[in-house]
Amino acid sequence: MEPNSGFDAYSPREIAERVEGVCVAKANTPLLSLVMLGILAGAFIGLGSLFYVIVVSDSTLGFAASRVLGGAVFSLGLLLVVVAGAELFTGNNLLAMGWAHGCLKTGDVLYNWVIVCATNFVGAAGLAAIVFLSGHTDMNGGAIGRTYLQIAAAKSSLPFWTAFFRGVMCNVLVCMAVWMTLAGRSVVDKFVAIVMPIAAFVAAGFEHSIANMYFLSLGLMLQAAAGEPLRLAGLWTNLVPVIAGNILGGSVLVALVYYVIYRRPAKSA
Repeated sequence: MEPNSGFDAYSPREIAERVEGVCVAKANTPLLSLVMLGILAGAFIGLGSLFYVIVVSDSTLGFAASRVLGGAVFSLGLLLVVVAGAELFTGNNLLAMGWAHGCLKTGDVLYNWVIVCATNFVGAAGLAAIVFLSGHTDMNGGAIGRTYLQIAAAKSSLPFWTAFFRGVMCNVLVCMAVWMTLAGRSVVDKFVAIVMPIAAFVAAGFEHSIANMYFLSLGLMLQAAAGEPLRLAGLWTNLVPVIAGNILGGSVLVALVYYVIYRRPAKSA
């Protein structure tokens, strides 16, 4: 459908149609391409996370300033995913709209989510290894490394349901950001659509599974370098509820809600 000539952006109804088309294209991506794009997305989100830590490791900033500015720079990750091209598990939770409309089978959606989530982990952990070997964590008198350890420890100790609901809230905002990028026509449009929702979820302390793959992996590497016992259980203690929460937030509270509003077949008279 052509964009509404009365507006610079696509209308919400047109966005829903575009999302459905994107869902089908994602589900039909060849495996090798899907794997490589998934690895890229994990690394891209890791780069946003790296940028975030540089900000929040600065103790001269106040709480609100560090959280909001940190969230704004974290937006780099999703901007790279959307503009440069990559497959991100949390954004792909929107595939639920294609499933609800009958364009995709359950197996198609689950296949995409499993492959993309696994390869996002590879990309995020791979970037964490490169960052660790680069000596980046020694910056700011070692404050960068200490911040990573604090973040990893805090995430590993979250109670299950706290992590779950933080994951829900995170992916409502992430999928709304992705949704709104499809309203725009330019890179500037996409940038504007991304920054505020992403800054909001980061500033609020919500949980993004792919960012956590980067934070927790680098935290484990720093623990090992310091001769501390590795707490691998903390990785899964966080990721399991956060992934489940991300799925609920993105697929149900965004994709299926908008399906009901804009794509559900009208009842015949």
